Amino acid sequence: MARLKDKYREEVVPALQQRFGYKNVMEIPRLEKIVLNMGLGDCKDNSKALETAVGELTIIAGQKPLITKSKKSIANFKVRAGMNVGAKVTLRGDRMYEFADKLVSIVLPRTRDFRGVSPKAFDGRGNYSLGVREQLIFPEIEYDKVEKIRGMEMIFVTTAKTDEEARELLRLLGMPFSA
Repeated sequence: MARLKDKYREEVVPALQQRFGYKNVMEIPRLEKIVLNMGLGDCKDNSKALETAVGELTIIAGQKPLITKSKKSIANFKVRAGMNVGAKVTLRGDRMYEFADKLVSIVLPRTRDFRGVSPKAFDGRGNYSLGVREQLIFPEIEYDKVEKIRGMEMIFVTTAKTDEEARELLRLLGMPFSA
């Protein structure tokens, strides 16, 4: 079982129940899924670059990503409907907890000048989004094989009803929020 999942059950659930006074165990917020998204607009002409970016996202997530396609044609960006413009992965269950554990204990401390993640990136419904500028901070990525530095977004979807509950859940799971 994932180390973070054990921590959630043994430490986080009682702490949240005591702090917010939940009467039912099912009311306690939990992490539902983590969605990783990588924009690949620069790969619309180069299919080899698309394959390498998808390969890197596969290595990071441990799961094959879905290639997203554009819905509309946009002349200013030279994009036609149906072109490949991104890749996304939805992590659930044990893979989600393994990724979150790796993110807070290994990946985020490796970023340059890291002072914590922003506590303001909540959407009002208990979901948190986090962006990283380069994929090199993940230990699975080999520095010599990277063709282009790409960023990605990570969305933490929780069952929390308010941002305060979600912030406390993520803080107890180890997310290093800045002051």
